[in-house]
Amino acid sequence: MNKIYLYNTLTRKKEIFKPIRGNKVGLYTCGPTVYNYAHIGNLRTYVFEDVLRRVLEFNKYRVKHIMNITDVGHLTSDGDTGEDKIEKGAEREGKTVWQIAEYYTDAFKEHLNALNILMPDKWVKATDYIKLQIKLIKKLEKKGLTYKIADGIYFDSSKYNEYAKLAKLNIKGQREGARVEVNKEKKNSTDFALWKFSPKDSKRQMEWASPWGKGFPGWHLECSTLSMKFLGKEFDIHCGGIDHIPVHHTNERAQNWGITGSEVVKYWVHGEFLIMDKNKMAKSEGNFIILQTLIDKKFNPLAYKYFILQAHYRSKLNFSYEALQAAQTGYDNLIRTISSFDKPGKVCSSCLERFQKAINNDLDTSKALAILQELIKSDKASSVKRATIIEFDKVLGLNLNQYKEEKKLSDDIKKLIEERQKAREKKDFKKSDELRNKLKEQGISIKDLPDNKYELD
Repeated sequence: MNKIYLYNTLTRKKEIFKPIRGNKVGLYTCGPTVYNYAHIGNLRTYVFEDVLRRVLEFNKYRVKHIMNITDVGHLTSDGDTGEDKIEKGAEREGKTVWQIAEYYTDAFKEHLNALNILMPDKWVKATDYIKLQIKLIKKLEKKGLTYKIADGIYFDSSKYNEYAKLAKLNIKGQREGARVEVNKEKKNSTDFALWKFSPKDSKRQMEWASPWGKGFPGWHLECSTLSMKFLGKEFDIHCGGIDHIPVHHTNERAQNWGITGSEVVKYWVHGEFLIMDKNKMAKSEGNFIILQTLIDKKFNPLAYKYFILQAHYRSKLNFSYEALQAAQTGYDNLIRTISSFDKPGKVCSSCLERFQKAINNDLDTSKALAILQELIKSDKASSVKRATIIEFDKVLGLNLNQYKEEKKLSDDIKKLIEERQKAREKKDFKKSDELRNKLKEQGISIKDLPDNKYELD
């Protein structure tokens, strides 16, 4: 197998990727907190994670990809204070927490589809595994790693000698309040909640009984619980945005050690921020744009993906509508050019080799796109260009071969598509998935787009 190099946040260097179990790869990506739409900065992270998965599969690895859905426990402060974001979202929209979580989960999946991002092998919701989370807290408690204060059960971070390693935290010089809100009852400023008690003066929509009192799990606990349940007590890659490093992933790593006594994740891989007006895009700052806004402004979601891929995932990327318009023009020109090529012929092996070397070097998509442009401008036969670009697109996911011969659909196929559309409109996703599988069995791949639209792959 060709060597893949990945930048490991834990060691702060690029390393040769070596899976734990032969050619099998366990990949865990932190999913959305479903209290609002994911903004386009969030989606940049999911694009880079999609490229990572595609690169692994391009190199013939078998990837098991798990993504969580945070539908409880993520508070408005990283310091375990403030309102639960889901409860706050429900109050904002006059819906139940369950309705809010379902609605924004569905919206998130629609946006992934629009960006041609591969779906994980398994979606896992935090609320489906409350008992298991309680079981892991008991395990930490038995090891003497927890303590109780007025608002919950906390992890004692001073018990973990390597707590600061992932984020390179200066704990001695750190003032509580600089990173998190002050809680005077905590033993250490970096201690974090494993279980939060329900408030005495009001009733939460989401709360569960536990040995310590009625409440709900801390945000960090779900990822330790779900990643190890589905990928084992040692797995290959854990991804997320760089904002997860100092708190969420640092705390998750501490829990992992507390539960197993060892390092659970081999490679921590993080993507940089999308910047707007010199600030990171964030819902808390109120300066965020959602994908639907771009669609409403007549931008192709795949043009936004093309814009993202022009920068390395570990570099900050400045967003502006002018830059996006340039990407839209570039993407449209790319599609028009490729659509003029002859039917696919032989693949250019030397071009493919150069492309693979670029993407295997810490997912260098900007160089990969440069190689794509060089191929287009070369004097190679257009049938060779098209065949090679189809191979490139297995990693880029830009739907570059979208101008294919139109398939002649039978009346039966048209009927199945129509039935599936009706199921989608009624949000009957079980039936929708069943019909999608029936269509696939008959050679028809269908991709969902926002606003209940679709296209045939």
